Amino acid sequence: MPLRPLLNVPSPSRISAAVRSFLLIAVFASLSWVGRPVHAEHDGKIQVLLLGDSTTEGSIPRVLKPAGPHLEQVIEQLLAAEGNLPPVHVINVALSGEYIHRLLDTGRYDQVAAKLPGIDYVFIRYGLNDRGRREEFATNFPADFHKLIARLRQDHPQAKIIPMTVIPYFDEAASNEVNSLVRQVADKEQLPLFDIYPAYAQALAEQGPNSLNYRRYPVDKVPEKYREFVKPYVSGERVVVMDNELDGLFGHLPGWYGDRHPNLAGYNVIARETAKYLAAELGK
Repeated sequence: MPLRPLLNVPSPSRISAAVRSFLLIAVFASLSWVGRPVHAEHDGKIQVLLLGDSTTEGSIPRVLKPAGPHLEQVIEQLLAAEGNLPPVHVINVALSGEYIHRLLDTGRYDQVAAKLPGIDYVFIRYGLNDRGRREEFATNFPADFHKLIARLRQDHPQAKIIPMTVIPYFDEAASNEVNSLVRQVADKEQLPLFDIYPAYAQALAEQGPNSLNYRRYPVDKVPEKYREFVKPYVSGERVVVMDNELDGLFGHLPGWYGDRHPNLAGYNVIARETAKYLAAELGK
């Protein structure tokens, strides 16, 4: 009489099917993040690219406080603090004085953005310099924006492209002129619009109209008797202060608050809103 097997061992074909099923489950589990969509991670991190002008670069805060943290670092840290999101790397290639036509025409886009690996999200915030320096702004700015989007789609086909409105740098009417064109571009390209303008305007209303910009003032406009006093604050030919430190002395001078570029507090507002936007995206 033949011996019965001591164990109920599946046939080789059933083992093979079971192994295949297990491997498939393991692969899908490793590619997902608690049920979230798969992203084109590079070096184990979600890659975020920031394109823009001086209000994205933050050159003066980097001079005054080199160690930071600056915009891209704060975004990373705020997202990490959520505790339930994949790690994120933010790449800031913005440049002071830049506008879209110059970014493309000079070849800088090709140098700093075209070949970056694994980009998942691209935030685009232009319009301030475009309005002042691009001829026939109302026609050429949207055309330039469409060209940039086309290049990004070609070079980073997996990336989600997100046009942004500008912050309240100009007066409300001029800001609306720029932002309405950004909205038109986003609508035509069927892209999501990140409207940061209201949140930044609200922060200014709550904290004070000059709370989010640094002071940059020509030395030769400072009263002569204070020239020696301001020497520690001079960069180039200007007095440069991150916040309200010297307002009590010079706040009455004409144009003292004229520079509307963000200080670190302003960049933290931008970082906070950007992190909130990304957290919602990554948590889908």
